[in-house]
Amino acid sequence: MIENNNTPGPVAASRRIVILDALRGFALMGIALANFPEFALWTFLSDSQQGSMPTAAADNIVRYVQYMLVDGKFYTIFSVLFGIGFSIIISHAMERGGNGLRIFYRRMAVLLAIGLLHLMFVWSGDILTLYALMGLLLPLFRRQSGRSLLAWALALLSLPILWEVLVAVISYLNSTCVFPIPWSGKVESPSNWLYDMWWKVADMQGITDANFATWLRDATSYADVFRFLIQGAVERMWEFVSGQRYFKVSGLFLIGYYIGKQMLFQRLTHQVGQPLKNDRRLLSGVCRWGLSVGLPLSALYAYESVNGHPWGPLVHETLYAASVYPLAFAYMAGICLIYLRRQSWHGWQVMAYPGRMALTCYIGQSFAGILLFYGIGLGLGANIGLWPTELVSLTVFAIEILLSGLWLRFFNFGPLEWLWRMLTYVKRFKLKREDT
Repeated sequence: MIENNNTPGPVAASRRIVILDALRGFALMGIALANFPEFALWTFLSDSQQGSMPTAAADNIVRYVQYMLVDGKFYTIFSVLFGIGFSIIISHAMERGGNGLRIFYRRMAVLLAIGLLHLMFVWSGDILTLYALMGLLLPLFRRQSGRSLLAWALALLSLPILWEVLVAVISYLNSTCVFPIPWSGKVESPSNWLYDMWWKVADMQGITDANFATWLRDATSYADVFRFLIQGAVERMWEFVSGQRYFKVSGLFLIGYYIGKQMLFQRLTHQVGQPLKNDRRLLSGVCRWGLSVGLPLSALYAYESVNGHPWGPLVHETLYAASVYPLAFAYMAGICLIYLRRQSWHGWQVMAYPGRMALTCYIGQSFAGILLFYGIGLGLGANIGLWPTELVSLTVFAIEILLSGLWLRFFNFGPLEWLWRMLTYVKRFKLKREDT
């Protein structure tokens, strides 16, 4: 059955909000910058191996800049946009009389399947699995007021810090014997057992500290790559738990859901009325506050990260929250302010091309990384420095812009977006545009 106007379906191209697609494109660029050092295996190299590269001096500068301006910021933007998308899905389905929750749960189920396939068979750094699992909890908040949504978001984003405070207080009391707590051994990261399991699985695959960084570069078959992916899936679960990503992602989802319910981006698109003047002031305030707080603290966060977290996990988590979130929101607010002044600029459409095909482009980056850096491809991994790797990531993203623009001249959806929508709505949608 082909989509019609009386049954639930995805948002038509004519109703898409360009600035949202452009922000997704912007986030994808930053995600490429963050992920390609892992694709290139540079992240896995020891300090001495990184330092022996001819690009080491420039790499040290780029690494600091990456921690300061990239690390965490773009995944924050992507998570907020996901929450905004949830509000749009629900409101759009209700407009057409459909069951918004049923559609959303199917959408998350399909995304979970895609994420698991990506995690197990393509790349261990997948984020889609976590997005799908945490997304399943979003409907629990659909009847919350705006103030309540923000309160829940703040609480969730604060939980990683509060956990580290709890651990630090108990450790201090025990070390000083002022107030020893006999059960304090239980107050430790729940990720410890996942860490042990990760290395047990890695050992079963023949993967050790000695060959971890070069395993994928030296892989001669997909079977070798798959052996790495098996232990990599466990490693990824450890990263989610040790970094308490579930709290962070859920909190950012709720902020996005709040923004979506306020219909901020619809007002920005139409640019009319007193509400827009208030929105301008709000965006200006967020941008100024985010830059004034986020930039200096991000510089400190970068110093702390580059030097191996010398001040401990509590300071690290606090710096992360105090630097990453403000700067990410400043990025979003700044782009929105530029959009209000230059809405007719053709560049918005250009950046929106990959944003409209975000799922395809995200997974496409993984395949590009395999082709370029693994032994079953060109085998460049662990052989080039950080700044050339980042140059490659920007080149890959530029190619994605070109290919996305070309694809959308002839088709309504990206290939994976098309599949995702059909499985979500259980109907067939026309892929090819009729006006071409």
